[in-house]
Amino acid sequence: MVAEDEIPTWGLRLFGPKKDPPQWDFTGLGNCKLLEASVDSAINSMLELDSEEGDNFLERLLMNGWLSNWVFTCGHVEDSIALWAFYQMLYSTNEELQISACDFWCSVLRNDTEVDASIIRLDWHPKYAELRDALNIYGYLMDSSANYSSHSTAVHEDSQIDGPPQNIKSWIKFLTACFRARYARQIFSISEVEEALGGIIFFFVDRHLQGLSYFISECMLSALSFFTDDEWNISCENIANCLANRIPKNMNCVRVLECISVVNARSKNLRSKVALRILLNCFDMKVSSMKDILIFLLAINVKDKNCDFFNMYRNLVLIDNWLLSDPPLDEKPTILELWNKFLRNCSSQITSTDWRSYASKVRNKASYLLQNQRKDPQ
Repeated sequence: MVAEDEIPTWGLRLFGPKKDPPQWDFTGLGNCKLLEASVDSAINSMLELDSEEGDNFLERLLMNGWLSNWVFTCGHVEDSIALWAFYQMLYSTNEELQISACDFWCSVLRNDTEVDASIIRLDWHPKYAELRDALNIYGYLMDSSANYSSHSTAVHEDSQIDGPPQNIKSWIKFLTACFRARYARQIFSISEVEEALGGIIFFFVDRHLQGLSYFISECMLSALSFFTDDEWNISCENIANCLANRIPKNMNCVRVLECISVVNARSKNLRSKVALRILLNCFDMKVSSMKDILIFLLAINVKDKNCDFFNMYRNLVLIDNWLLSDPPLDEKPTILELWNKFLRNCSSQITSTDWRSYASKVRNKASYLLQNQRKDPQ
């Protein structure tokens, strides 16, 4: 019988020690026409603001919403304002300020997607490189060129480690807004969105980001909608390969699949492709087809005391998710026959009194899939 703490779980440390934020030059704010205009406006008297306070003046304009209102009235964001708000969003330790900066940027980009809305002219907008740099400063370990496993360790919820910064939520929300604004203002290239989507999905394996699951999911779905149909066919393969090559072959790969929500054809397609690529990696590319994989699995003796039930459970999940998109195969009847035989073997040959780690999970999963197997459409 296996102790509970010996059963593998999911969870990776994605954020380590943080670096000092960059020092950007905001001297251009003093010549900002928008602020010069506000000095003579009724805003100052209404809000009792003093433009001579410099950054404090601008911060108060941002946090009370007047900066957004002013920009929408003018239809223009000067480069100094855009840079300053972007910096506050990513690096400010003042939570109210960084949230307000995020709301400011998201409202500007969201305006691009609204019907009959005039596109706000931006003198500057961030490049993908600036967002990658921010992750690096946040301590994101995946930026290392070294082997991933040397930097990432399984974590438990009570681990005393460096976690993600408070600004990561704003980072995710801004990325989502950029994806949604594509057809009015394409900020990222196709390859950059592929990389970003792979990274966003990978966020699901960090337990310290569980509270942001909704925002991560929204970002993922927005990225999926970014591509045209022609772009998606190639990009889906690239994203699947990227994820499969980064994810460890343990419960974390199961976690990733579970978090790719199947809400439309693209998410279903991606989940299937990721499952297939991980599965092939699990076999170190020694097999080249699903038929060969199933034949190999059918040869496993579940009575053998050295039988690895975790690998069997993982493979059950992977194959089931690969079949999710109903891939058109010449060998499909044979594949389904072998799959059903494998499920029957797992559900019948593993007894309910087998206490080996993951044995009951394999039996129960196989029984469930056998009872709810997808019918091959005629």
